[in-house]
Amino acid sequence: MSITYRGERFSGYNKPKRTPNKSKKFAVLAKKGDKVKLVRFGDPKMTIKKDQPARRKSFRARHKCDTKLTNLISLWQVRVKIVFSLKNRMFVNSKI
Repeated sequence: MSITYRGERFSGYNKPKRTPNKSKKFAVLAKKGDKVKLVRFGDPKMTIKKDQPARRKSFRARHKCDTKLTNLISLWQVRVKIVFSLKNRMFVNSKI
């Protein structure tokens, strides 16, 4: 299932994708009920430093990961960090 929204293709609702040559690193076409919203976030010049415990702790504290996330951008930042770190770990460990 492919969705086109404002001239941009998405693989589905609530599925993050990387956005090359854009002002932000990730984009998500978020859907809740009947409402659809395009959310862009992440600095393209920065890397995700998931392997450093102090930085991970700081990120989780800054985005209040232990409480319920109501801000849409913070919610997707936390989800994408987890999803893409798992994908990268799978690709790094696999023998291609």
